[in-house]
Amino acid sequence: MSGYLSMGHKPKDQKAGGHLYRLAAFSADPAGGNPAGVWVGEALPDVATMQRIAAEVGYSETAFVAPASGEVRTIRYYSPLAEVSFCGHATIASAVVLGRLSGVGTYQLDTAVGRVPVTVQSVDGQLQAALTSVEPAQKPASADLVNEVLDLLQWSADELDASIPPALAYAGAWHLVLAANSLQRLSKLEYDFDRLKSLMLRENLTTVQLVYRERDDLFHSRNPFPVGGVVEDPATGASAAALGGYLRSAGLINRPSQFLIRQGEAMGRASRLQITVPGEGGIVVAGTAVDID
Repeated sequence: MSGYLSMGHKPKDQKAGGHLYRLAAFSADPAGGNPAGVWVGEALPDVATMQRIAAEVGYSETAFVAPASGEVRTIRYYSPLAEVSFCGHATIASAVVLGRLSGVGTYQLDTAVGRVPVTVQSVDGQLQAALTSVEPAQKPASADLVNEVLDLLQWSADELDASIPPALAYAGAWHLVLAANSLQRLSKLEYDFDRLKSLMLRENLTTVQLVYRERDDLFHSRNPFPVGGVVEDPATGASAAALGGYLRSAGLINRPSQFLIRQGEAMGRASRLQITVPGEGGIVVAGTAVDID
């Protein structure tokens, strides 16, 4: 079974006793998807070092995985500004790296929010990964919160899709889900970065998940992420899992079901996230990841 280095791929850097890789997740094109750093070593660096490396990498998240081998690995996620409880695209990128290093199969990742298994397989010569989220949760979004966010986004209430009510959704991190009633509304994203960041920190939100449902099996999504230091995330696996859990809980999709999320297109970084919603339990989020550079 081919390992990472024997396939001609080399880590970009060696930092803090481990190897640092750079991949674009949820895309087969290095110019698409969501860039993620993946650090792999025998023991996690200290918090200050992980934060420094994430800031140097500059992507929305960098994952730190240790040990480099074994049945169970610990994984932590850092944005350039702070630790993030869970990150889907960096998990997919990490799983692809582990698949290259140790072969296809299922890896058990201990995140800060619980165990997340990831399965890596080779499809047409390309590694693909699928994570199963922790148990999702949902709660209503207050009218005051929704109105405050709509004001910051310069959206009006009549531009929302009434068939998908606003909600707070969780699958490792909390997100505010707002569904637009048109793709045109979703295509325009302008907001006050500092004010939205302050609101999200106050409400413990990782992203605001803005979606448009084109049909039952196809959603479009945009995710403002000012708390991570970036205006918009081009692919957000954690919010995709949270959305799947919310739609299931609210009876807005069949059980089981699958749907595709198209994200990042307005940013020029097209991403594809395949979501599988089982009758119960964690939500499965799948995609590819390829080397950057």
